[in-house]
Amino acid sequence: MSSPLEKTQTPGVYKRGNRYCVVFRDWQGKQRKRSARTLAEARKLKASLTTDVERGEFIDSRITFAEYAPAWIDRYKGRTKRGIKPETLVDYRKTIEREALPYFARMRLSHIRPRDIKEYAALLEKQGASAGTVRIKLAPVKALLADALEEDLIRSNPAAGVRVTAAAPAHDEEEEQAKALTADELRALIDATPQAWRLFFEFLADSGLRIGEAIALQWRDVDPDARLVQVRRRLYRGRLDTPKSRYGKRRARISEHVAAQLRTLRAANPDEALMFPNTAGAYLDPGNVMTRVLKPAAVKAGLGQWVVAHGRRHAESWVGFHTLRHTCGSELFRKGWNAKQVQLQLGHHSPAFTMSVYIHVLPDDLPDHPGFGGNEVATRATENHREEAPTETAEPMELPGLPRLAEVAGARS
Repeated sequence: MSSPLEKTQTPGVYKRGNRYCVVFRDWQGKQRKRSARTLAEARKLKASLTTDVERGEFIDSRITFAEYAPAWIDRYKGRTKRGIKPETLVDYRKTIEREALPYFARMRLSHIRPRDIKEYAALLEKQGASAGTVRIKLAPVKALLADALEEDLIRSNPAAGVRVTAAAPAHDEEEEQAKALTADELRALIDATPQAWRLFFEFLADSGLRIGEAIALQWRDVDPDARLVQVRRRLYRGRLDTPKSRYGKRRARISEHVAAQLRTLRAANPDEALMFPNTAGAYLDPGNVMTRVLKPAAVKAGLGQWVVAHGRRHAESWVGFHTLRHTCGSELFRKGWNAKQVQLQLGHHSPAFTMSVYIHVLPDDLPDHPGFGGNEVATRATENHREEAPTETAEPMELPGLPRLAEVAGARS
């Protein structure tokens, strides 16, 4: 049985045993109670609560993150008019259940502070997540807290102003594995690939399409004579969807070498047929192709090794589908395409992103040093680069041809 309330000299503040109880009414006139350890704390709490009620800022949320999160994710529809894509909602649910809930579970929503969000981000980074991955995993937490704010469960969103910055690399830049294949490595990879899969991998390295975009292609999407591929959709997690962003809908150029191989196949297939189906005529499974074809071919090409783990032997290599996309961007840039042209080919949102992430300049690509005897050569090159810098246009600019894989084919023959 609880101790009785004893009046103090401060109205609304009572003593109960060794603690003090603050009694007040919220904006609806409902009586509420709060506890304090000392009389001074109780008086201060009473004044603060009274002010909050008068200003309409009183929040009475004792709900914890663990209590709020499951119901929130079940009803979440996004925070914009566009809503949220089903696959993104799946990612949100996984992040909430696997990372956020174990960390925030017992915290009251109203008690979460920016410091807690930063510590959560630091924990994710400590577990091996990159800065980009940390931002992705923070997104559902920010959305959850934003909705809690709109529902008057918290006064402010503690995650709203939290920024994640990339940590400095722990190793020397020269030790970092290149993400693009050299011409010799690409040639070796194609030669090591089973004949039935060579055109598929050549096409990926030639066009720079994402694996989901290539798998979703139909023959109606390719014009071998014009050497163009129309990217309209992608296969993502087993379902057809629009490209990754509005920049993903595009025309991509292919080389004459690849176009010539597609030309014969195009004439023998109906428009609605998939360009690269599995043996049953359905969509390819990227995981199976990666494990059973690409990785073993990379090992055979000297770009990986066979590893035995848990009694099973599998091919391990840094080469993946995205490696071919990086290779395409790097080769196009090396062959003279400018940043805007490569951006349009790959379907990025800006030339700056393409340059910083997808263009891999290898040591052998460095030009001859002009020397310091005069500034004419260096200045002229800089001016030429500036003069040729593209401007934003509403229509896709003309993309030059791709000589690279034709050269590879010639080397094989």
